[in-house]
Amino acid sequence: MTSNAAYTSLPALPLMIWLSPAFPVGSFAYSHALEWAAEAGDLPNANALQAWLGDVMSSGALRNDAILLAAGWSAAREGNAAALAEANDLALALSSSHERFIETAAQGNAFMIAVRSAWGSKRLADLAEPLTPDIAYPVAVGLAAAAHGLDLGAALDAYLTALISNLASAAIRLGIIGQTQAQSIIAALLPRMRALADMAAHASLDDVGGCALRSDIASMRHETQQTRLFRT
Repeated sequence: MTSNAAYTSLPALPLMIWLSPAFPVGSFAYSHALEWAAEAGDLPNANALQAWLGDVMSSGALRNDAILLAAGWSAAREGNAAALAEANDLALALSSSHERFIETAAQGNAFMIAVRSAWGSKRLADLAEPLTPDIAYPVAVGLAAAAHGLDLGAALDAYLTALISNLASAAIRLGIIGQTQAQSIIAALLPRMRALADMAAHASLDDVGGCALRSDIASMRHETQQTRLFRT
């Protein structure tokens, strides 16, 4: 177990570790419905993939994730258990399909188990305990960051970068793009990630909402896709 004092001079390091591919949340198993979109012909090349990911950030689940992470962080920083539970309940209820629920709940639960085990603190344990049986992934990250005194902006940047990087990795495995193209897409989307993080840091739960309908439909269709590499 690590105390806050061990890394207060290097505040980004816990976020880099928590949101790295090596952290045991199973992120490699999720494609956020890119798998069905690729099979349906919606993602024929790098340009189409970049546009799809940009839409998911501006109008889809990633936009809401950023707002919910910020809400979880603010509630945890204030020690407001009721507000934290409200953000978590909303995050779970927003899942537009069974697979979206699995995606956020399974990763959130795994994240919280790993953080409480290896990076635990009494504040984290006290705030996390009522959030059972499921905690949404963005809320879990926001809670952990606040409990360890980490900056909200850094948490949002790290979370969004990790999610886009993971989706780019999924696209590589699906054969949509190559590794260099993946890096080009991540670099091109970076300004939009930063803008989304800035917006979310000043947003409230009233700002939650979106209209990435094709992405939601893809998630529902993936549930019955015959041949699959990914859980979602």
